[in-house]
Amino acid sequence: MNVKQELEKYLSKSIESSSNEEVFYSLLELTKQLADGKKQEETKKKVYYISAEFLIGKLLSNNLINLGIYDEVKKVLADNGKSMAEIEEIEVEPSLGNGGLGRLAACFLDSIATLGLSGAGVGLNYHLGLFKQVFEDRTQKEKANPWIEDKSWLRKTGVSYPVSFGKCTLNSTLYEIDVTGYDNRTNKLCLFDVDTVDDTIVDDKNQFDKTDIEKNLTLFLYPDDSDEDGRKLRIYQQYFMVSNAAQLIIDECKAKGSDLSDLYDYAVIQINDTHPTMVIPELIRLLVAEGMDMDAAIDVVSKTCAYTNHTILAEALEKWPRHYLMEVVPQLVPIIEVLDDKVRRRFDDERVAIIDKNDLVHMAHIDIHYGYSVNGVAYLHTEILKDSELNHFYNIYPEKFNNKTNGITFRRWLLYCNENLTNALTDWIGDGYKKDAMELEKLLAFENDKEKWDALLAIKHQNKLNAKEYFKRTQGIELNENSIFDIQVKRLHEYKRQQLNVLYVIHKYLEIKAGKIPTTPITVIFGAKAAPAYTIAKDIIHLILCLQEIINNDPDVSPYLNVVMVENYNVTLAEKLIPACDISEQISLASKEASGTGNMKFMLNGAITLGTEDGANVEIHQLVGDDNIFIFGASSDEIIEHYAKADYVSRTYYENNPVLKKAVDFIVSDEVIKVGNSEMLHRLYNELLNKDWFMTFIDFDSYVAAKELAYKEYENRDAWAKKMVVNIAKAGFFSSDRTIAEYNKDIWKIEK
Repeated sequence: MNVKQELEKYLSKSIESSSNEEVFYSLLELTKQLADGKKQEETKKKVYYISAEFLIGKLLSNNLINLGIYDEVKKVLADNGKSMAEIEEIEVEPSLGNGGLGRLAACFLDSIATLGLSGAGVGLNYHLGLFKQVFEDRTQKEKANPWIEDKSWLRKTGVSYPVSFGKCTLNSTLYEIDVTGYDNRTNKLCLFDVDTVDDTIVDDKNQFDKTDIEKNLTLFLYPDDSDEDGRKLRIYQQYFMVSNAAQLIIDECKAKGSDLSDLYDYAVIQINDTHPTMVIPELIRLLVAEGMDMDAAIDVVSKTCAYTNHTILAEALEKWPRHYLMEVVPQLVPIIEVLDDKVRRRFDDERVAIIDKNDLVHMAHIDIHYGYSVNGVAYLHTEILKDSELNHFYNIYPEKFNNKTNGITFRRWLLYCNENLTNALTDWIGDGYKKDAMELEKLLAFENDKEKWDALLAIKHQNKLNAKEYFKRTQGIELNENSIFDIQVKRLHEYKRQQLNVLYVIHKYLEIKAGKIPTTPITVIFGAKAAPAYTIAKDIIHLILCLQEIINNDPDVSPYLNVVMVENYNVTLAEKLIPACDISEQISLASKEASGTGNMKFMLNGAITLGTEDGANVEIHQLVGDDNIFIFGASSDEIIEHYAKADYVSRTYYENNPVLKKAVDFIVSDEVIKVGNSEMLHRLYNELLNKDWFMTFIDFDSYVAAKELAYKEYENRDAWAKKMVVNIAKAGFFSSDRTIAEYNKDIWKIEK
């Protein structure tokens, strides 16, 4: 294919005389055409990956890489006076996900296609996503985040299904986005929408009538559930998603010859967290409507559905009041009651019931009883599920439980976002790693190669310069490329413990004020959105922004320490920050993070992990060894024991640790109150002092010691570069290609 000719055919003029926008939209159409040509006949059995989120990021360059023409397109554009970077910036990032759950789903779709498996993602076509985060008066404000344009990756299909609720029936519209595999097939992301949705009902404070389902159903991902109408809206969304999915699956399986009694030979449904759980009773309902006996329908569905658990936090396992379901989806309640009755007839243990004594319907319990596989997403996570959190289920169904350690689409997180490192690796070890990430281990041959160390350090410095230019241009942020980039970017949640990082920042600030100057300047970078109704999380953001104001404007401190909170953290910003990172902050309270995937992306790009023995940090530690990671903090066993005994008292740590006390008291000092909101700061202070549910204080001393050690070891540039080599070389295990191959071998069993 002649890229220049094909592009100019779409443009109807020369590339050189076209605007960047015209070139982008022509590339979009060309890419769609090429992706279409990679569509293959589906095999008899197909996986349907149902998820509330798909955080797919910008797609142009990722698709061009997967189609094998990225370098050629970039060269053609450059030869005709166009910058690929400028073209890429025109694309709007789809607002279809939020955090790790959605990014994982996107990675999995990429790998399903890359491995040549028949599969599709199924979700909702949110018009405004989660929200666009803006900072005003050093606080988070939520704004609408529209992304759908007349010309986009979305393709309207003409497929529609009726979905009935207690109060209305809505007809869906199916949109598709092509999912290109690397040098392989193209699959689909199926996104259901409703034509009556009206973006104009959202006011300038991001508020809207939550009861007007016809107009609001697919407006937002995770609509605010701090009131009853918001919680019901989430049920409306989830049912709309799974009813459409179930109808689509039945139609596609029938078209391939299924009589539905053998549905499990044609389809496997992977339930990604509890949001899609209602697909189980809905599929049972539809099979009964097709003439199947109830018991037979339950048996078929139980052989078709598999469940991925993404959390150790009990409060994150969805539970809906039965009367909510009676109002929103009354047709499902009798089926759920039958499912509960069957469980109660078999087991006396109230803990495994689907409907509990408070009349709450436990969605995860439906998944575990009526699916054939239950998997965790990191070794430690799965062991905790088996040993404690879901032990009562594990004792019943040990054969269902299995681990599938998460992975990342390393082509996006290396080939695309770190071109300099990619080129170096290809020169050193060939390009086989682009298809088989385990070939990154060939880099270990250069573990003691001074020339390679120097090259890696130079690449890291260039990536810092790239980040500096980008954030200066887009957010007015000044980054010091000669500083240590110490980065924590992830959803803002107390268990992820951004507040622990903040206490260290305060401690370091006070040390520098006292004359203890670090050898190398430090830039501590945060990026995170807090859920609109999550008050303490928003208070933590407020404190970070106050510290940014105080520290960066203090002439005694700012040459040595800076604090940066990037606005509206998303995939695009991650692609700039991750290649530039030196220290990857993975500091969740041990036993609370299911896996994490940011830790894998940072590792792949040569950052060194500073973390607890939690989630996939455990496996990173095992792979790279003690010398190439900074581990701190209480173990998961210790933390679980503290919760069991209820013997953690944060105030005791505060009163017995003068260094910690000084840092905590600074939150409500005159200096901070002067630039901040007294109510928010005092609320956070009191929360830490009197509750601290995620045990920030227990690890403070250990965290400070680990940080100081990491900063000290950074000074030995050769030794640091050697750590980078090992981390990059060992990152291949965390390819989502490996994860998906394991899903297919152990759970899906789809033939290529």
